[in-house]
Amino acid sequence: MSLASMTGFARTHGLTGAWRWTWEVRSVNSKGLDLRLRLPGGFDALDAGARAAATKALSRGSVSGTLTLAREGETAAVSLNQPALRTLYTALKEAAAVLGAAPPTLDALLAVRGIVEVVEADLSDEDRAAVTRDALAGFEDALADLGRMRIAEGAALRAILMDRLDGIARLVAAAESLPERQLEAIKARLADQVRALSEAHAGLDPERLHQEAVLLATKADVREELDRLTAHIAAARELLTQGGPVGRRLDFLAQEFNREANTLCSKSNAVALTQIGLDLKLLVDQFREQIANVE
Repeated sequence: MSLASMTGFARTHGLTGAWRWTWEVRSVNSKGLDLRLRLPGGFDALDAGARAAATKALSRGSVSGTLTLAREGETAAVSLNQPALRTLYTALKEAAAVLGAAPPTLDALLAVRGIVEVVEADLSDEDRAAVTRDALAGFEDALADLGRMRIAEGAALRAILMDRLDGIARLVAAAESLPERQLEAIKARLADQVRALSEAHAGLDPERLHQEAVLLATKADVREELDRLTAHIAAARELLTQGGPVGRRLDFLAQEFNREANTLCSKSNAVALTQIGLDLKLLVDQFREQIANVE
């Protein structure tokens, strides 16, 4: 399966008898599938079918669909509610005088709902049923177009995410090869620290110092963190290759990446390893930002 983004747009239209209908469908990222429809009055019957189609076609995303309807060759009648306009103007003018504000403008008044009314031509029951049928098919076509766009976006996302994983893998390899992590280097550093403490505080027990040094060395060992990071990289690459709705699982891996990067920084006993941990956190943040758009 292909990797899909949650971002996309599609537009379909058709003519049923004398009625032209148009769908515009947009989607952005979301934790689940959230469908919001804006339908002309009298077309509530479309809602159930459209939701079933969206659930079948998509797994995640905040999807908005808008259906507009117009009669071919006929313009809608526009009426102005003058009594309401006069009442509103008077009330706002008095309020502006009290507040010392500018009086209301005509543009602002006309933008108030109910002042300007658009009266569309009426549909017969037969026309409504036919438009409902065809518009539902058009919505399914729009979902298919939206899906193709989301897959195209997903291909670009996959390339970006693979690049971030390659960067994380390079940092893990750099941490693996740090001279400061070599056993002999650790032993020498600990021996120097124990010797310095012994010389500065003659009363300290050398055996106890040795035990404490071993304990500190154990706590500073990042072998497990590096192994887990390597395993997470392999798992993430497999998911990206597998495709499909893998966004949630990738997000979980991103959290694990971040956890290991934080632990790496907290356990670091070398400046170079700390820098690698900070660079790793930056790449993981970039990885998570891109995953937010994966279905």
